[in-house]
Amino acid sequence: MRATARLNPLRLLRGVVAALLLQTGAQAAPSEPVLTDFPQPGLSADQLGVIVNDDDPDSVAIAAYYREKRGIPAANLIHVRFKPGRSTLTRAEFVNLKRRVDRITPRQVQAFALTWAQPYRVDCMSITSAFAFGFDPAYCAHTCKPTQPSPYFNSDVARPYATYRIRPTMSLAAASVAEARKLIDRGVAADGSNPAGTAYLVSTSDKNRNVRAAGYETVHMLMQRIMPTEIVEANALENKSDVMFYFTGLTQVPALDSNTFLPGAIADHLTSAGGVLFGGSQMSSLRWLEAGATGSYGAVVEPCNFAAKFPVPGIVMARYLQGETLIEAYWKSVQMPGQGIFIGEPLARPFAGIAHDARDGGLSLSARLLAPGLYDVQAAPSMIGPYRSVGRLAIAWGTRQVRLDHVPPAYYRFERRTASVPAQ
Repeated sequence: MRATARLNPLRLLRGVVAALLLQTGAQAAPSEPVLTDFPQPGLSADQLGVIVNDDDPDSVAIAAYYREKRGIPAANLIHVRFKPGRSTLTRAEFVNLKRRVDRITPRQVQAFALTWAQPYRVDCMSITSAFAFGFDPAYCAHTCKPTQPSPYFNSDVARPYATYRIRPTMSLAAASVAEARKLIDRGVAADGSNPAGTAYLVSTSDKNRNVRAAGYETVHMLMQRIMPTEIVEANALENKSDVMFYFTGLTQVPALDSNTFLPGAIADHLTSAGGVLFGGSQMSSLRWLEAGATGSYGAVVEPCNFAAKFPVPGIVMARYLQGETLIEAYWKSVQMPGQGIFIGEPLARPFAGIAHDARDGGLSLSARLLAPGLYDVQAAPSMIGPYRSVGRLAIAWGTRQVRLDHVPPAYYRFERRTASVPAQ
């Protein structure tokens, strides 16, 4: 079932458009309503900085491939040097690296991609959080305590560096250059694909790691009408051919290779050391990517089972479905990310795009999930304007289609004034 929203009143809209057409009679008006813009969230390639370790041949190769596939501007390639192949950078090493990165990063860059799998940790922080926030012990916890929360959590901010002076970071992590290329190709293939996948919320017998299952019923209720969502009572998900989201809690996740992950899929397991990408006693989060997922998350140091230190399934799903990139949706779903590493292809954006249709004197807009908020409706007699406000449209949570009835022929665009996403 698709939720709909209707614009009222339309009498004012028709009057304003008619006046616009009279004022600019020399311009040819369209024969039917035309949508010129509907804002949708999502970082672009020119807003992503790619950090490459010039002392690591694999990092250099991954950066070159990613630049080519994503069209990253040359100015956004940020060069550093450090000894590769170890799990951890010291705080002193990192502070020097970060100082250089901050100095040479173009101001338009809002997020970072790292082109290595090791190191994945900086002292007591994950390397992705360290690059995002700078090294800060407030984001660490050596015992079972909460850490500094992220201001980016579940926010509607589109430019995090401009707003908070943080750059969310994700590692293009892989065990080899070949695996990294597969990951990048999956992310690119995901864009605008609007996959008909399923979200699997797996509730396991591991009580300590199954803490997110307490919220599964709420997620199911909110998401089921937007995409198929199943709560699975089992320690393993097996033989599924349509995995788009997979959330669970176990030290080792069995039967991963029996499932098919769709391009852009997100999957993670809540456990103590999933972010220990190599040589750990628990399943590495890299296993999700090797099985076909495009993004994952794991703790690099013991976080205890604070649900706030792991992705909130309902939030990452909602924001991804609204058209945000993988890095945005995933980062916004973790309230306390200091001890966890984000891995995957940052710009994957499977749910981007607004479809529109003009017929029967009206204009319909549809997407997998329209971002809720209050929008100004603007109209103009030509594509280049001038645009003037002709009304406002409130889009509620869960809306997938908007229908404007009895709309005069003109060019229309929407401007989001306020926005909100309910915490799930």
